[in-house]
Order: sequence, then structure tokens, then C-alpha cells
Amino acid sequence: MKSLVLAEKPSVARDIARVLHCSVKQNGALEGSKYIVTWALGHLVTLADPEAYDKKYEKWEMSTLPMIPEEQKLVVIPQTQKQYKAVKTQLFRNDVNEVIIATDAGREGELVARWILEKSGCRKPIRRLWISSVTDKAIREGFDSLKNGKEYDNLYRAAAARAEADWLVGMNGTRALTCKYNAQLSCGRVQTPTLAMISKREEEIKSFVPQEYYGISLEAEGVRFLWRDRKSGSSRTFRKETAEELISKIKSSSNPSIEITKVQKKKKLVPSPGLYDLTTLQREAGQRYGYSPKETLNIMQRLYENHKVLTYPRTDSRYITKDIVPTLKERLQAVRIGPYRQAAGALLVKPIHTDKSFVNDAKVSDHHAIIPTEQFVQLEHMTNEERKIYDMVVRRFLSVLSEPSEYEEATIEGTAGGALFTAKGEIIKNPGWRAVYSDAFTPEEDEDDEPEGKEWQGRGSVSLPELRQGQRLIIKNVQLKTGKTTPPRRFTESTLLAAMENPVKYMETRDSRAAKTLGETGGLGTVATRADIIDKLFSSFLMEKRGNEIILTAKGRQLLTLVPEDLKKPELTASWEMKLTDIASGKLKQQAFLSEIKSYTEEIVSEVKSGQGTYRHENMTNKICPNCGRHLLAVNGKNSRMLVCQDRECGYRETIARTTNARCPKCHKKMEMLVKGKEETFVCVCGYKERLSAFQERRKAEGGGIKKSEVQKYLKKQKEEAEAPINNSLAQALAGIKL
Repeated sequence: MKSLVLAEKPSVARDIARVLHCSVKQNGALEGSKYIVTWALGHLVTLADPEAYDKKYEKWEMSTLPMIPEEQKLVVIPQTQKQYKAVKTQLFRNDVNEVIIATDAGREGELVARWILEKSGCRKPIRRLWISSVTDKAIREGFDSLKNGKEYDNLYRAAAARAEADWLVGMNGTRALTCKYNAQLSCGRVQTPTLAMISKREEEIKSFVPQEYYGISLEAEGVRFLWRDRKSGSSRTFRKETAEELISKIKSSSNPSIEITKVQKKKKLVPSPGLYDLTTLQREAGQRYGYSPKETLNIMQRLYENHKVLTYPRTDSRYITKDIVPTLKERLQAVRIGPYRQAAGALLVKPIHTDKSFVNDAKVSDHHAIIPTEQFVQLEHMTNEERKIYDMVVRRFLSVLSEPSEYEEATIEGTAGGALFTAKGEIIKNPGWRAVYSDAFTPEEDEDDEPEGKEWQGRGSVSLPELRQGQRLIIKNVQLKTGKTTPPRRFTESTLLAAMENPVKYMETRDSRAAKTLGETGGLGTVATRADIIDKLFSSFLMEKRGNEIILTAKGRQLLTLVPEDLKKPELTASWEMKLTDIASGKLKQQAFLSEIKSYTEEIVSEVKSGQGTYRHENMTNKICPNCGRHLLAVNGKNSRMLVCQDRECGYRETIARTTNARCPKCHKKMEMLVKGKEETFVCVCGYKERLSAFQERRKAEGGGIKKSEVQKYLKKQKEEAEAPINNSLAQALAGIKL
């Protein structure tokens, strides 16, 4: 008898098959003497669309809502039907006596496999492969310690409950809004609160009134001092008179000087930033390289699945477990190449010290932090993007294993004119982990951080002279410094990720229990779904980018006035996630949770039906849809400008222009490519225009250029996107959303 191994993706299946010596090709599978390895293509089975329950749901009408099936149906996804049939054939082979689930080790991975088994009617015994990397070693060790599949039954129940709840709320809420206001409107328990956070930030910016503030800087014998308020410690005051009076008092003295009242030196140790989880990595990749969260996740998936040099990326933990510690030297040996040779080599020749700053079993749930695997690394086989992300993870790994950075901080306090002035300096004694970083990028630099006095003090180490208490220094210069308070910054994709991870300050209730729940459940969405949610908000034209900043569209602003209040609050998803966690741990029954969701769905539909709001298309053009004759809407996609039909059932769209990486030869800004006319044309905001053929000739002459095949591939992709319908059904409206 043989065991059937069900992987989530073909690439992982091939790796498992190689380790298990399964080399005989079958239809959608690879077979060996003991195992047969088959695969899904992501989800092969999904929840049925409303029309599968009743023909009356084929038309979007308010009278048919709410749609609450007694029991949810599963259907095979048409696009992957061929592979489903191949998997089902293998499942029911007479010589297969058990199924080994080898899909991604997490809630969604469990759902992928269990839905296939449920839809096919397979009741054979189950065992579970649970690994965090797909190296040969990890696969072998995983098969040596397979788990009983029943241990993950509750995880499956939680996953199914999440999917069914999102179907009920998303399908009914979206259909109710669309029917009520005759517009393509959608809502969800994660996407709607995310929009609300962006809206709240916009309101803060609009209502912000800048205030002028003042400070005092004086220079005495080469040392620069800043005035400090004795009570608050702030270097700012909003009373100009206070600052001017003090400056006048200091200058009026016959011999202006500052008396040193305190000299303090402290040795400080700065530990390395923690290891990466997915959200932290996405944020930093966005800050450093401008990668979107989705791009970073896709790159990570390739490094995990194809190159096998990094561990599982969809993790929310920044810690490793004790059982990983014995493998650290082997991982160091694997990264002892190229730019990491010296740092890794230095760590290998001495004992590795670990502590709770990065080794903590209690802070690891499904998967540990993202770290290098023991796999041999070939940097030359990586793309430029893969190389950058790999570099970030390796340097962070090396830094965590390195010594803390040590420096001496000197603080000097003095009085002049009866006021307190301070000067600070620091001298690096041992760079420690900082030596691992060869560039000036500071790990985990927060885009929203604006330290007080930063614009006056500057950044970096400053060495101060040896001074003693009671010493007087002659003041050479004293100046009034001015500045203005600035409004909060608009969200970028990186800072929006951070806000989704920790949305507590956007809660309206300030409920401490709800805040704690949000912290424990990881905020809005999961590390695996946040990038998809952000992309969905762009593709639904609810928000758009201006430069790197995210702003709401008119559609997004109007949606927030029409959607039920509860759906805009982060507290809702916190409540759901806590209950799903209880289902996964066996503390709550799946049906009890779904019963609550059904009642909540009825409330949402009722609230939308009784709504008094209105919706108007503020982006309507005079151009007519060639399919249905309605007016087209002008919308901005994430990287393109388009015309789309306002009719949900029509779904026509047309790409007008797309932002490219081609730089204007005059102002060096990125140009747009206009796709109308006989030939595509590059256009810059400065007014420069250049046809594609001329651009190619110029680049060829400059020694650059792009391949003709790449251009054709790019144009083909544009055409496919332009012809693809936006929303032929509600299933497509919610496609890609994993709330």
C-alpha cells in the first residue's frame, strides 16, 4: 500500500517527490515505491456562488437578500478542474491507504487540503506534514515526525468558519450596497476598517492647523547647547516672547557664559533589532526599495519555494524556538559566502549565545521568524529583487547573533540666564551588530518618526570635549530657532501595513479588552492576507497612489458614508479573530460562531436597506462604453489610468496609460506610456513626448535598450488587463480577498 502526499503547489510537490524518490510521472502526480505525490494549484475547491443555491440569486435584487444558506456548498473551481480530477483519481486508488497533507502549515493551507478531501468524499486516514522550510533536510525530518491529522481538525474548523463568515458578510453586504446605490460597491470586515483608517488620517491632515514653535541654540567653546524646559524637558516653546526674553537676558550680560552644572557619562548597549516576521520585512522593503507588500511576499515565496534559502514567509513571529538553536551553525555555514563571509565566519569560530530576545517558544505559534535555511546558496541564480530581500534577511540574522552595539553617551548640562541648556554626544566603543550593515540604512526606521529637535540637532555621533562641573564657557553665539508643527503624514503601503498590524489608536471605543484582543490577534487581517487586501483596495478604485502616498478616491469616501458602522471598526475583526482562535483550540463550536454571523448578516442587510444616503459618480466622462452604451468612469489604478464601465454586469474597461520605469531624458522622472493611437507613446509630466520606436532607438544608441520580446510581452499583458472584466459576478468582486 502507498501513501498519497497532497502538496499545495507543484514546485513544493516536486521537491517532496525528489526527497521521497517519486520519479514516475502520472497524470497530475509523481509516483514512487511507497509514496505518490500530487498537488493543488492553490485552492482547487471553493464556496459556491449564490446562484448555486437558488436561481433567484442570479439577478442582483434587494428583495432576495439576505442570502443565508442552511449549509454551505463546495464547488470545484472551473479553471483548475483538470487538476482536481487528477487529485481525486489518486485519492481513490485502491493501493492508497492514507493521505498525508503537505499543504502550507497554517490555517489556509489546512483549508486547501480539507476542502479537496471533503468535496471528493475521501474518508481515508490523514497524517500531517508540518514544516517551516522546504529544504531536503526539513522534508526528511518532517516525514520522520508526521502528525496525526485529527490534531488539526479544529484548525480546519476555524478556517472553514472564517471562509463561511466572510462569504455571508461579504456577499450580502456587497450585493446590498450595489443594489441599493446602483454602483460597484463592496465591503468586508478587513478592507472597510482599513479604508476607515485612511479616511481618519485624511481628516486629521485637513483639520490640522500648523503652529510656530521656537527654540534656542547657543555655542560655547565649540560645544553646541540646546535650551530645555526644566519641567517638560522639551526643546520647544510656543511662546516667542519667552525665547526672546531669555536670549536678550543672555546677551545683555557683560560676559555671556554658561556654567557647567552636570557632566554625565554612561555606557550603553543597543541590542540588534529582532528577526523578521512578514509584516516587518514588507515594511522595510517598502521603505528601502519601494516594493509593495505584494511584491515582497512574491519575492519571499520564490526564495522559499524555488531557491529554498529562506524559511516560510507567512509568519507573524519574530522569534525562533529552542529546537532551532542546534541548527544555527549549519545555517551560518550556508550563508558564509560573498559579502557575508567575514561576519558569518567570525560567528562560527566562537560559541553562539542565545537569549529570550530572539529565542522564545511561547512567542511562536504556527511558524518561527524568517531566517536562512541550511541550503547551499547560489547568489548568481537570484534576480536583483530576490538578492535584495535575501540580503535583508541574512544581515538581520547575522546581526541578531552578533554582540550588542556599545557606545558611550555623554550628557552635559549647564545654566545661562537662569535657564537649562544641554549638549549630548556619543562615541562608538564597539559597533557590534552594526558592523553587519555595510550601508547607511537603519533597520526598522519608522517613516512616521520625527524626533523632537531633529531638525536642529542633526543625526549621528558627536564627540564632546572633557568638561568638569563648575567650569564656565564663554558664549560665542546664541540664536533663536523657529519651526512649524507638521500634520500627520499620509499612509504609504509600508505605514498602512503597520497600521493594519496595530490599529488600536484608530478604535473609537477605547475598550481595553478590545485593544488587548487586537494585539493578541495581530490586528486587521493576517500577515498572509494584508498585501492582498491593499491590492484589492487599489483594484476596486477605493484608493489610489500619488507618488508613494495613499489617498481615498471619491468612491472610497462615499462608500464609508454608506457602509454599516460596525464594518468600519477594527473591533469587529478583533472579535472574529479571537473567536476563530477559540475554535482552533477547541474552546468554541464552529456552528455557534456561524449562528452569530448569520444574525449579524441580517442586521447588515437591514441597515443598508433602510439607509438614507446617496451615491453619485464623480468621475463620469463623456465617453461611451462600446458594449452597453453607458458613460465610462475615469479611474486611477495602482500603476495605470483607465476607463471602466459603470454597469457592474458589463464590466468593460480600457487602459489609457500606464506608469513605466522609463525615465524622461529631460527631467529624469518616470514617464507614462499612452496606449492609444497607432503606436504607444511615452509622455512625461514636464511635457516631453516620445514614441516607443524612437525610445528604443535612443536607448540602443545609448548602450541600454530593451528587448523587443519584453516590449511585446508588456503590451500583451496590457491588452489582457484591458479586456478582462472588472465584475461579472460577486465571486469576482471578492476574488483574491482572504479576510
